[in-house]
Amino acid sequence: MAGLVRHARGTGMLRNLARIVSSSSSAPALTLIGGSRVLPQACDFFSNSAKFTHTKPQCRDMATVAWDYRGQRQVVPLGLKVPDIAVDAFVAPNVVLVGSVYVQDRASVFYGCVLRGDMNKIVVGFSSNLGDKCVLHAAPSSPTGLSAETQIGKYVTVGNFSVLRSCIIEDEVVIGERCVIMEGSLVETHAILEAGSVLPPGRRIPSGEVWAGNPAKFVREVTYDEIAVIPRLAEGIREIAENHMGTQEMTSLLWEKQQNEGFTTRDSGPEWTVLSMIYEQW
Repeated sequence: MAGLVRHARGTGMLRNLARIVSSSSSAPALTLIGGSRVLPQACDFFSNSAKFTHTKPQCRDMATVAWDYRGQRQVVPLGLKVPDIAVDAFVAPNVVLVGSVYVQDRASVFYGCVLRGDMNKIVVGFSSNLGDKCVLHAAPSSPTGLSAETQIGKYVTVGNFSVLRSCIIEDEVVIGERCVIMEGSLVETHAILEAGSVLPPGRRIPSGEVWAGNPAKFVREVTYDEIAVIPRLAEGIREIAENHMGTQEMTSLLWEKQQNEGFTTRDSGPEWTVLSMIYEQW
């Protein structure tokens, strides 16, 4: 019993569970669930503190606990607005897609990105990519009269930590890291926006130009070599994404193997590992 309390206290997420167990005057009865001995208090704790809870939280089996205490959802429908992901697109596990979001063939959305299509549509085009922790959202209307959708064309590279709102990015464009592109803006084909730049509302970057600064201004013309490199850059990032897709498939196979060995949950994940570390002390 003391070993369980010490182990639970060592995990910040389980401090409340430790207090529940410590305050018990007598040793609690153990319930056999899925081949493991489970504390009823643990079931109540995890079910009641969950992101997703039933109308009346109950601990019927370990699958219910794992389902209740799972993390954020990757795909969040809003009424009839449901994200649509192409079969061969890469969307990292911790990406959040909300509402009218369309990730087209061979597109890549890397870790930590948030695409929020609650007020208008967001489209990530063929073989385009979004770097880590990019944020895309859309306003209900545009000050320029253009579409208020956030549209990204083909072979577009968007650097890490960039923010795009109700703008149109045409084919074969490079957006550097930590750029901000505001509503009503238009970036035409073969344009480059340097890292850290801010494009104010309603601005247009003509085809074949390099812009930079805050606010972004014209710097120079794009060279022929740079124009040739832009689609190759997008394809290179796509190859990296395919390696990550292979890693995800291997992870899924490992969890499937664990399920076949008796660790069956409805939504297997790290939650099961945390729970099993506690229960195996018994």
